[in-house]
Amino acid sequence: ASRYYFVITLGERVVADIRRDVFAHVTTLSPAFFDKAHSGEIVSRLAADTTQVKSAVGATASVALRNLILGLGAVAMMIFTSPKLSGLVIAAIPVIVLPLVAFGRSVRRKSRQAQDTLAEATAYASEQIGAVRTLQAFTNERLVTGHFTAAVDAAFEAARASVFARSFLTFFAIFMIFSSVVAVLWFGSRDVLAGTLSAGTLSQFLLYSVFAAGALGALSEVWSELSQAAGAAERLTEILAEQPTIQAPVDPQPLPATAKGAISFDDVSFSYPARPDRAAVHGLSFQVKPGETVAIVGPSGAGKSTVFSLILRFYDPETGRIVIDGVDLREADPAAIRARIAIVPQDVTIFAASAADNIGFGRPGASEVEIEAAAKAALADEFILKLDKGYDSQVGERGVTLSGGQRQRIAIARAILRDAPVLLLDEATSALDAESETLVQTALERLMRGRTTIVIAHRLATVLKADRILVMDGGRIVEEGTHQSLVAKGGTYARLAKLQFETGASAFRGAAE
Repeated sequence: ASRYYFVITLGERVVADIRRDVFAHVTTLSPAFFDKAHSGEIVSRLAADTTQVKSAVGATASVALRNLILGLGAVAMMIFTSPKLSGLVIAAIPVIVLPLVAFGRSVRRKSRQAQDTLAEATAYASEQIGAVRTLQAFTNERLVTGHFTAAVDAAFEAARASVFARSFLTFFAIFMIFSSVVAVLWFGSRDVLAGTLSAGTLSQFLLYSVFAAGALGALSEVWSELSQAAGAAERLTEILAEQPTIQAPVDPQPLPATAKGAISFDDVSFSYPARPDRAAVHGLSFQVKPGETVAIVGPSGAGKSTVFSLILRFYDPETGRIVIDGVDLREADPAAIRARIAIVPQDVTIFAASAADNIGFGRPGASEVEIEAAAKAALADEFILKLDKGYDSQVGERGVTLSGGQRQRIAIARAILRDAPVLLLDEATSALDAESETLVQTALERLMRGRTTIVIAHRLATVLKADRILVMDGGRIVEEGTHQSLVAKGGTYARLAKLQFETGASAFRGAAE
C-alpha cells in the first residue's frame, strides 16, 4: 500500500509540475506562435498528453518496480541453480529485447499520431462550443456534429492502430519469453537424461524461469506504456522547445523613470509571419507627442491594428524603429514597455470571473476601493451594483450575461485602473443604443484625459476631438491633419468620413429621434 501511495503521488506531483511549467511557458510565447497554433490543441496537450505521462510515471512505474525486483531475484536464483541453463537464457535476451525496442518505436509513432488526431478533434469542439450561439442561430448543429464525428472517428482509427501496435508488442514479448522457457525445458531434459542434471534441479530452475518470464512479460507491457507516453512527451517537449520571438535583451535599456508617453515610428515596415509576401505596414513614419490624442482611420486591412501590435511589441518591425520616451523598443524589456500601456480592444475580452476580478485584471493586487473607483469613472458602477451579487457577480464566459455597452465599460474601467501614460483604444464597430453610446463616449473621454492616446476611430465624436488624424491605406499614411482640413481636401478621408462617420451619425440621430 505504501509503495502504491508513493508512486501514484509521485505521478500526480510530476504531472502537476509539468502542467504548471507548460502553461507558464505558453503564456510567455509571442503572438506569432498563436497565429499558427490552435488554442484547443494546446489545451489537449495540457490535459490528455500529461495524463499519458502521469500513467507512465505513476501506476506504470509501480508495476515496473515490482516486476523488476521480482525478475532480478528470479534471474539470480536461476544463475545459482544452473549457470549453464542461465547462460542459454541470457544469450537469448538480445533476440527478445532488440525487436521490442523496434516495436516500441512504432508504438511511440502511432501513439503520437493518435494524440495529434485527438487534439484536432478537441480543438474543433472547443471552437464550436465557443461559438454555440452562432452555430444554433444558423441551425448548423447537424453539420457541426457531422464534422466532429468525422474528427472523432479519425481519432478512434488512430487510437486503434496504436492499441494494435501495443498489443502486438506484448504478444511478441510473451511469445518469445515462453518460447525461451520451452527451449530451457528441452535443453534441461536432455541434461537430465544424460545424468548431468537432476530432475529436482530442473524443476527448480523452471519455477524460477516462470517467475522471470512473468516479470519480463509485465515489463514488456510497461515498455509499451512508456512508448505510448513517449509520444505524448514529444508533444509536450515541442511546446517547451518553442521560444518567444520577442525577448528582452541581455542588458535592457531602462525606460525613463518619469513616463511621458512620446511615441515615434521611423520608416517602419512589417509583414506578419503567416503572410511574409504581403506588407502589413510599409515605410510608416509618424510621431505622437506626450498627452496628444491621435486618431487612426482607414479601410479594413489598412494596417491600423498592426500599429497597436507593434507598439505593444508583440512583433518587431523588419525595418525601421519604434521609440517610446526616447528608447528603441528592441532595446527595452517588453514587460516594461507593456506596463506603461493600457489597451481597450475592439473585441473586449471578458473572463469567466466576477465583475471585480475582470476590472482588477488591469492591475493585479488593486484594492476593492480602487476597483470600485475605476468602475465609477467608467460609468460601470451603476449596472454592476444591479447584478445579483454586485461586484462579486459572475459575468459568464466571455461576459455573456452583459450587454455590449456593459462589456465595453468593464474594459474601460480595467484601463482606468491600470493608469498607464499611453492608451491604445480600438473602438468597437458594433452599434450601441443611444444611452449606451453616450455612456461609453463619456467614459472614454474620462479615460483619455491627460494620456497619450492612439485610437482606431469608428465614431465621429472621437474623430472630431482628436488633435490629429492619420489616414492609413495599404499599410501607409496617405493623409494627415484635422477633420475639417482633411474633409476639405476631398481625398481618402473625405470619402471614408462620408461613408463611415457622417452616414453613421445620421443613422444615429435618426434612431435617437
